[in-house]
Amino acid sequence: MKSKWIEYNGKKILYQDFSNYFFNTNAVKAELEEVQAIVLGEPKNSVLVISNFSNTEITNQLMPVLNEASKLTKSHVRKTATIGITGMKRTLGDLLSRITGQPLMYFTNEADAKEWLTQE
Repeated sequence: MKSKWIEYNGKKILYQDFSNYFFNTNAVKAELEEVQAIVLGEPKNSVLVISNFSNTEITNQLMPVLNEASKLTKSHVRKTATIGITGMKRTLGDLLSRITGQPLMYFTNEADAKEWLTQE
């Protein structure tokens, strides 16, 4: 598993690392299953998340999986920042957010994402 807990400004952030999987849907699904288990083990409305999708394509096989995972973990996630979501991926991200009701904020770099997540 590439994903891990990081700390920034004294707060714990789950860094979900889906980067550099390119078109490898199975690798994304495997990583997603592991981070999903972590999120569900945390208290409701407590998890700060960075999801990095840089150099990873969101295929039509992946959208339903992301949709279900988002619905399942929504009550445990406090805020989600995304990295690497541009162009068509941004359109799919907006669609996912509307379907699940879990808002996403888009960032071009990790530093800005961490700042936003840790500000109250």
